[in-house]
Amino acid sequence: MTAQTPTAPAPTSRPELDVLSGSRVLRNQIVTVAVYASFALAMIPLIWIMWSVVSSGWHLLADAGWWTHSQRNITTDKVGGGAYHAVFGTLVQALVCAVIAVPLGVFTAVYLVEYGRGRLARLVSFMVDILTGIPSIVAALFIYALWVTTFGLQRVAIAVSLSLVLLMVPVVVRSTEEMLKLVPNELREASYALGVPKWKTIASIVLPTAIGGIITGIMLGLARVMGETAPLLILGPYAAGINTDLFNGPMAALPTLIRDNFGQPDAAAVERMWASALTLILIVLLLNVTGRFVARFSGVRK
Repeated sequence: MTAQTPTAPAPTSRPELDVLSGSRVLRNQIVTVAVYASFALAMIPLIWIMWSVVSSGWHLLADAGWWTHSQRNITTDKVGGGAYHAVFGTLVQALVCAVIAVPLGVFTAVYLVEYGRGRLARLVSFMVDILTGIPSIVAALFIYALWVTTFGLQRVAIAVSLSLVLLMVPVVVRSTEEMLKLVPNELREASYALGVPKWKTIASIVLPTAIGGIITGIMLGLARVMGETAPLLILGPYAAGINTDLFNGPMAALPTLIRDNFGQPDAAAVERMWASALTLILIVLLLNVTGRFVARFSGVRK
């Protein structure tokens, strides 16, 4: 007799599983189409805005005088002048803001993630949430009440930077906080096991590991404050010429240059308005690209 090898039973089809699998595929396709449609819908106004700004403002940016001259002695109906004074003012005010806001925001995030416990940490986190939601005009009015009304000082560029600090700090704190939470605890524990102090672990392990996200958060904060107009209108009067003194006299910025030309019937003023907007967009874009580049090559190497 020959031994017969047992054969596996034929698989039985279960109609309910086939229906369930088919419904999941259908739902997946519907959600995929909805996601792509939402993305396309969100891109329409973005592309429209970018096309309007670029097509209306690139003519002046192609002229070297736009980057080397100011608007001194240039009236709204007169062709000419540049945005040198406004670009300088925007960069200087943003730089002063970053010098104050970045250390304050990073150290606050380090405290909340690495040290913060109890009521004080909850209070700090609550105050950061409040700062996140305040409008820019409220921050400007607060600095105005403190700088001008209380201390009797002038409306100058340094006051604008102080108001921008209030807007940039919560962005830096929250982005840094989230990046620090993503650092694996195993890295901290391995460092502690080698006898490395906590402060040195944070400085040499935790922060370098999260530096990419921290720099991205800083760039997002700068992008927000560089386009703010309310602090400039309340604390920083517009000047048609260059001013390098943060503590004396009005200083121009790109948002106030846009406002100065907004609503003017002359074609020269309208073109300067669009060119100023495009200049601000390009500066923010350059900062973000630079931040991505720095973050890519400044992290911990494996």
